[in-house]
Amino acid sequence: MRRLALSAAGGLLLLTTALHGQDDGSDDTTSRKVSGPIRPTAAASAVAVAPGYFLLPIMPGQQNFLAASMGELRPNHFHGGLDIKTASVINKPVYAAADGYISRLKQSSFGYGNVLYITHSNGLTTVYGHLNEFLDPVLTELRQRQYEKQTYELELFFDKSRFPVKRGDIVAKSGNTGGSAGPHLHWEVRDGQDRQLNPLQWGGFPEIQDHLGPILQALSVEPLAITARVRGQFERALLVPKTQPAPGANTVFPDTVACVGQVGLLLQGFDRFDQAWNKNGIQRVTVRVNGQPHYQHVIDAVPFPNGSRQVNNFVDYAYHFQAGRMLQKLWVDEGNDLPFYTPPGLGQGKLTVEPGKVYTVEYELADAYDNKATARLVLRGEPLADYAALTPPPATATTAKPLLRYDITRNLLRAVVTNAPLDTADVPANLVLRRSGRELALRPSYRKGRETTYLYDLRAGLPDSLVLEEVSKRFDRQVMIPAGQETSYTTPHLNLIFGPQTLFAPLYLSTAYRPATAAAPETWVVGSAITPLYLPLRITLKTTTPPADRERTAVYSVTAKGGRAYVGGKWDESGQQVSFNTKVFGQYRLYTDTKAPEARLLGKPGGQLLFKVGDDLSGLASYRLFIGGRFRLLRYEHKNSTLFTVANDPNAPALHGAAELRLTDEAGNERVIPLTL
Repeated sequence: MRRLALSAAGGLLLLTTALHGQDDGSDDTTSRKVSGPIRPTAAASAVAVAPGYFLLPIMPGQQNFLAASMGELRPNHFHGGLDIKTASVINKPVYAAADGYISRLKQSSFGYGNVLYITHSNGLTTVYGHLNEFLDPVLTELRQRQYEKQTYELELFFDKSRFPVKRGDIVAKSGNTGGSAGPHLHWEVRDGQDRQLNPLQWGGFPEIQDHLGPILQALSVEPLAITARVRGQFERALLVPKTQPAPGANTVFPDTVACVGQVGLLLQGFDRFDQAWNKNGIQRVTVRVNGQPHYQHVIDAVPFPNGSRQVNNFVDYAYHFQAGRMLQKLWVDEGNDLPFYTPPGLGQGKLTVEPGKVYTVEYELADAYDNKATARLVLRGEPLADYAALTPPPATATTAKPLLRYDITRNLLRAVVTNAPLDTADVPANLVLRRSGRELALRPSYRKGRETTYLYDLRAGLPDSLVLEEVSKRFDRQVMIPAGQETSYTTPHLNLIFGPQTLFAPLYLSTAYRPATAAAPETWVVGSAITPLYLPLRITLKTTTPPADRERTAVYSVTAKGGRAYVGGKWDESGQQVSFNTKVFGQYRLYTDTKAPEARLLGKPGGQLLFKVGDDLSGLASYRLFIGGRFRLLRYEHKNSTLFTVANDPNAPALHGAAELRLTDEAGNERVIPLTL
């Protein structure tokens, strides 16, 4: 097999011992039936790929293992390819998976780290991420451009005539750069529309063995409409096997679940490959109800980059945030445009349960090798009562003051009162919703012990407050923001601009402003962290105390425990408003950063310089080393806050004599550190 010249830049990298790494509204729509048998879908690409077309790019021909599979559910994204283990070491040869040409490369300390792209004659592109080293001839081109621009962080694009490669050429060395948590190769296949395709769907990788079916962790049934109940409540039922099933097991839940109205089914599980301990994703989930096709998704193609954020709508984001379980929705929710479903269509997967009927739900979980696991659950339809006392209150009377809390799910307000007063018929008092002097009395929906639940559809109007006799609670949502259109919302303290794809579903928005105190600066609160955003929201903060130094003052997101993360922002000419884009709700403050970054020389391992760097607030933005007035390239790894030189750099001055390290943070503070080498 032909190989490119191995004139690589030697690199210093702090190794880890990790075995593998990581990259970084209710309605009354009835369930849609799917006609015909359910079959796995093809990838959302017209390109046909024969088995064996692609070579495994790490250790081809030898048994190997995956640290992550295509489509795994990650925070804020689907995993977009395969993570191939490299025996916990770096600098393994990385082979071109097929004939083509190097079309792009990028060096970065974040994300994919050092990454290479090879475009193939069939229109597909393979992506090789977290590399430690590029090789000649592209390395020489990269080094020349880096010295011209005096920067390590650089992205280059090439036409097909510059750097052709053949299947099996060594094109790079594996590493642990960027957002990687351990040595491995992140490998993707993308089509002409930049969709990430599952390489395992075409077979042809005997190096990766898998004879194990997926493992079910939990099922859930959730009410989706105001007239729906699960076990008599507007609450999800979470069903967890008493012991974790074996891979590929058939799990039968013996108890039926009583429910009525429109409900959604959810699932949690994972897959494993042979002789590997790490958990991987499930490629395909199929649901049949009473023997008839009901729902299916196949994760073989993920739109990139924005479509990958749809994972926050594909799962129950709020429940994962609050309870830690990542439950996959087995229906196509509002705002979900993923190409996973057979056939596509809003409403698919929602199930309407009628009183007096029984529904046998069969689940089939499958991996890319078609290993399967199954589960069975029975739902029993029961009538919906205007008011139901699910359990009696405790026998001992209580004089405790009622306690009122509420939450919002989709378009529904759910208010729960503990110790609600009862009338002579043992029915709790009505809950009153007030708005602008008007009142609406809500009858209780059901009671369980001392807790009474009231349900209200917010599309009928937002209240100002909730009142139950002497107990009152302010309703903190100021406005409903529709999804699918550009909308703005303004208060005296901020302005928000929602784009057509900022929201997955209508949002009942809460905002707050807290003036500066001796303990904390001005604080703006926008939305709730348990509500996901799809594409960015534009926020403008209006300050009552314009900063004296706008250049060094920026927006920071802050946590409840005081943690701060640099956001940035652009000031207007008045200095009273600063604007920025964000993909997460949260609380924000303004901080002025006047302290420059710092660094210290740790030593010269392998004859190369190694620095530890840090910045106390805004973070490192740029770094440059000059020796005898000449620029010398540095590599940066943010995850361990190190800067280091590399060996075999033909453009570099020798590491001796007078030198200086120049560091600049995001606020523009610069520190120049003199050195004698």
